[in-house]
Amino acid sequence: MENILIVDDEKNYTMIIGEILQEEGYTSFTASSGMEALDILNNEIIDLILTDVKMPGMSGIQLLEKIKEINPDLPVIIMTAYGSVEKAVDAMHRGAYTFILKPFENQALIAYITKALSIYKIVQENSRLKDAISSRYSFDNIIGKSRPMQEIYEIIKKVAPSNASVLIEGESGTGKELVAKSLHYNSPRRNKPLIAVNCSAFAETLLESELFGHEKGAFTGASALKKGRFEISDQGTLFLDEIGELPISLQTKLLRVLQEKTIERVGGTLPIPVDFRLIAATNKNLENEVKNGNFREDLYYRLNVVKTVMPPLRERSEDIPLLIKHFVDKYTNDRQSESRVSGITPEAVKILCDYQWKGNVRELENIIERCILLGSRDMITPSDLPLQIRQNISSFLDLDGIPQDVGLAETLTAIEKRMIQRAMKLSGNVQTKAAQLLGIGKSGLNQKLKKFNLG
Repeated sequence: MENILIVDDEKNYTMIIGEILQEEGYTSFTASSGMEALDILNNEIIDLILTDVKMPGMSGIQLLEKIKEINPDLPVIIMTAYGSVEKAVDAMHRGAYTFILKPFENQALIAYITKALSIYKIVQENSRLKDAISSRYSFDNIIGKSRPMQEIYEIIKKVAPSNASVLIEGESGTGKELVAKSLHYNSPRRNKPLIAVNCSAFAETLLESELFGHEKGAFTGASALKKGRFEISDQGTLFLDEIGELPISLQTKLLRVLQEKTIERVGGTLPIPVDFRLIAATNKNLENEVKNGNFREDLYYRLNVVKTVMPPLRERSEDIPLLIKHFVDKYTNDRQSESRVSGITPEAVKILCDYQWKGNVRELENIIERCILLGSRDMITPSDLPLQIRQNISSFLDLDGIPQDVGLAETLTAIEKRMIQRAMKLSGNVQTKAAQLLGIGKSGLNQKLKKFNLG
């Protein structure tokens, strides 16, 4: 049950209130002065404080100010006599939950306490949720050790604390939205809204209303005022996904919003100030779109304060084993009661590392989730992988590109050497792991390393 601290220099009051709280199942602590209360607060977990206004030394108002420095969310109920009502009202302006006049009805006091504790519990849960979200989207948790991903980490680390606009380019499924969330949750705006809009998901007229909002009666069906995403993201971050699909007419209006920091709702005439940080993402090359006349050059330069390009998964193959482990852990933990799968065999990892992943990280995650959902064994094996992945071994060998005068032995030797080099890279030069990836013994790998002078 919750812990409540009672602060009053009149011992009779602390004793009586303590008995009332005990009957209701609360644990009570008592203090006869502000300094004694602060000592208890620093050594015990306290969920609510009841304090008198008039006390020798530190007053209840001064104690309130100290409490709010320690924990701004902790509810404080002020107890006061009729002659000190003005001070009690002043205390509420300084952050007190409410005040109650002495003498008071027991049930009235319990009602105030119950409601204050309920609100405090919600505030704590929201705080924990924000911390969990912030941790989840910390740039330290974006999976990848490859050089391109290390560069992404550095950009996030440097840019997140600023208000600079960020443009994220990259193929679908590469993790652009995850980077946007990491930028937001590592920024000073982390406790404000992160609002996402997919620009390709709306028709032009609907997208305008979605972004700018509309006044009541602005068009047929506009039966009530609606705030747009610009307004809703005020003080926070607006993430415009697939901004390359934004119609030219809305590009012009977006540019004006970024320049003037105001918007007008559809059907409205009054400028409304907005303050948001803009992060945009696209699977197109916006520079080429500008050259082709599909995207405004001035808007492109407004967005392109900081630009980062998410590499496709096929260009960071050394990250694939890390991603596989991450997704296996994620879905085995999420579905412990539904699946017996607990891991993946080296042979299956090798096949997944050889695949070209046109759908990038999203496709890899979907495959791992599917294998865990449908798996009937403790480990994911090659037979659990979709047929198109198991049969992929010939898809990345450009057989038609091999010169006609190159013999079979020379070709096989080149392929063998390249696979050994890749296995050593993926395993971090640990020969035992590299041998497992190649499906050969360690002694056999040693011989081949000497053969190709790779030792």
